[in-house]
Amino acid sequence: MRFDLQIIASWIEPGSRVLDLGCGEGELLQYLKEQKRVKATGIEKDEAEVAVCIAKGISVLQGDFNLEVADYPPDSFDYIVISQTLQQVYEPVVLIDTLLAIGKKVIVSFPNFSYWRIRLQLLFAGYAPKSKELPYEWYNTPNIRVITLRDFRNFAREKEIAILKEVAINTHRQQETGNIVTFLPNLRATYGIFLIGRDGREEAG
Repeated sequence: MRFDLQIIASWIEPGSRVLDLGCGEGELLQYLKEQKRVKATGIEKDEAEVAVCIAKGISVLQGDFNLEVADYPPDSFDYIVISQTLQQVYEPVVLIDTLLAIGKKVIVSFPNFSYWRIRLQLLFAGYAPKSKELPYEWYNTPNIRVITLRDFRNFAREKEIAILKEVAINTHRQQETGNIVTFLPNLRATYGIFLIGRDGREEAG
């Protein structure tokens, strides 16, 4: 399992109700079902990946999660996961508000656009950043948001969203190995992972 998904899985309590947005082939949900006995649900747009999930016995809905999440009542889930996808969302504020209504906690991960290699590429080469974590040209990238770890912290503060946990990691896009970055994470980490809640009354575990 991808390194970032390993960390996300470690944050989820056994027996929880979990919704994974953009769940792909259900790697995380399958692990959580088998290892933590969670009640797993996914939403995925790609028909072929949905078929893989169904073959694994994972409950998954095919569709655009930006639209589908609006159909769930409040407190439907204990955890909602949106992994490596937030930078592709057109209305992130609306989406996160909805997720915090239908889920008790939300786990968000995204590529860190202030990673030092990206900074140097833009500074010295003068081209739009391209890396193993962001392997696209400017004209075909699905990424429409430029997010850094510091940006997300500021966003949470402005919207009065509690950050319950956060981890900065250094890993490539699909790697199963990586390391946690504690020194200068906004500069040295390739990805950020945040566990957020509705307000500051909940405490990080």
